[in-house]
Amino acid sequence: MAEAEIMRRGASEGGRRDLLFDVTRLAGRLLEGKRPTGIDRVSLAYLRHFGTGAMALVRHRGRWVQIREQAAMRLFGALLGEPGAAARVVRTLVAQHFLAPRRIRPGSMLFNTGHSGLDEVSYGAMVQRFGLRPVYFLHDLIPITHPEYCRPGETARHEMRLATMIETGAGLAVNSEVTARDLARYAEGRNLRMPPLVVAPLGTEPLKLPAAAPQETAPYFVMLGTIEPRKNHLAMLHLWRRMLETTRAETVPSLVIIGQRGWECEQVIDLLERCVVLRGKVRELNGCDDDTLATWLAGARALLFPSFVEGFGMPLAEALALGVPAIASDLPVFREVAGDIPDYLDPLDGPAWQRLILDYAMPDSAARGAQMTRLRHYAAPDWAGHFRIVGDFLDRLGTGQPA
Repeated sequence: MAEAEIMRRGASEGGRRDLLFDVTRLAGRLLEGKRPTGIDRVSLAYLRHFGTGAMALVRHRGRWVQIREQAAMRLFGALLGEPGAAARVVRTLVAQHFLAPRRIRPGSMLFNTGHSGLDEVSYGAMVQRFGLRPVYFLHDLIPITHPEYCRPGETARHEMRLATMIETGAGLAVNSEVTARDLARYAEGRNLRMPPLVVAPLGTEPLKLPAAAPQETAPYFVMLGTIEPRKNHLAMLHLWRRMLETTRAETVPSLVIIGQRGWECEQVIDLLERCVVLRGKVRELNGCDDDTLATWLAGARALLFPSFVEGFGMPLAEALALGVPAIASDLPVFREVAGDIPDYLDPLDGPAWQRLILDYAMPDSAARGAQMTRLRHYAAPDWAGHFRIVGDFLDRLGTGQPA
């Protein structure tokens, strides 16, 4: 994929020669050997779609380093490719352009799709210094609306991000109507004047149906996403422990947890590593490629998505697009993404989750069969639709029309 893919997709767009991508977060995570998060996957989708003819921005040691033309293409290709040689390309290009900086073009449209650097006062100042027109992508307001699920100090940092977006943004893109409403309430409560905004639901990268089934022969369920408090892994693990302690082990389905370990999840890790009761019934996969993910997901009785809060919920769309049913928290954003197809439950109602999980585990489950019928009518949001919305929005911003 990588550079050739940028050329193919960008050709259909005619390129955007005045577009500058802030890829600092993507470059940093690649150099640290980290797998892409949901936010990173959005940024990578933007590179694939708009990358041709664009320039790259990397913020390094207080300097804004611009990378243009073929060097930018090589950098984008490295970010979209596999680690290893890609890391060397990133280091080399950033070092070369750091030592021989090129002047940033005034009036360029700056894309920051990953929140990176926006919590620094200097970001807005540099935007104004270089005369840039930033378009920011806001993924959620969770650090403000639900600070209890975030790292200490994250609320203040996110408020600074929002201040940068609102005060300096030529335009804002958000992933859902729920995020748009949260932002409108936030701005109204502080008498802030909003820049032009567009709601563009995230696309779903189609997972390939696996060629072979997973080695797990017993019924199993999948949880997909970073292990962090708001994802509610702890409740599911306690539920599994209770099922194993109160019923015959052979009647209890398995649970496969796919995702990187995040922050403030010590109790979840303790259960995963030290709970003897869960051994053999709960499996953790924290370094999972797309093929392995698709294999496990396709064979699951359902995706379990018991989150307390989400900005969008990409795993839900991915599962349904693969034809896998879902049991999810009854969140407005989930209904926005998936309509009435999943079975929705209160994330705090443990007995209801247990009843439905045991029902879905049965080969003749009526509830699962009913959802499979509803699934026939599901149309997953795709990136083509997302970028039609964003492309029209950028065109209106470029011509000064109301967005």
